[in-house]
Amino acid sequence: MSMFSDIVERLKGGETPFAIVDRVSDLAAVDDRPNATPAGFVFLAEDASGPNTRATGPILQRLERDIAIVIITDNATSRTMGDASDDMEGVVDWVRSRLLGFEPEGADEPMEHVSGQLVKARGGAVWWEERFGVAAYLEEASQ
Repeated sequence: MSMFSDIVERLKGGETPFAIVDRVSDLAAVDDRPNATPAGFVFLAEDASGPNTRATGPILQRLERDIAIVIITDNATSRTMGDASDDMEGVVDWVRSRLLGFEPEGADEPMEHVSGQLVKARGGAVWWEERFGVAAYLEEASQ
């Protein structure tokens, strides 16, 4: 299982509020809203590597990865977004509780929350992006 598959499975488990949880390839097909909500889409937002930590021998670098989850909620009953905001808050809190401290496949340290931000709100749908950081280490293969 990959890191992203592990995170998707974590978000599908327990008392999940999601109707859909998948990887970013399925998000590309969504225009204004997915077929069912709430929906969550997991993807790699950014990789950043630190400097080599060894003076001699094979290279060892810390790799910090930002994992994003785009959450989409829908509110067909109100165009004011008030109810959608309440729905979003509950889903965001649940996602944070599931991923904070979770160590997915391929990680060397548990996940930490980085940020959350509104992506868009239009036509009764609210898109929110949550970012989590996770660290792994890159090591040069011995020759």
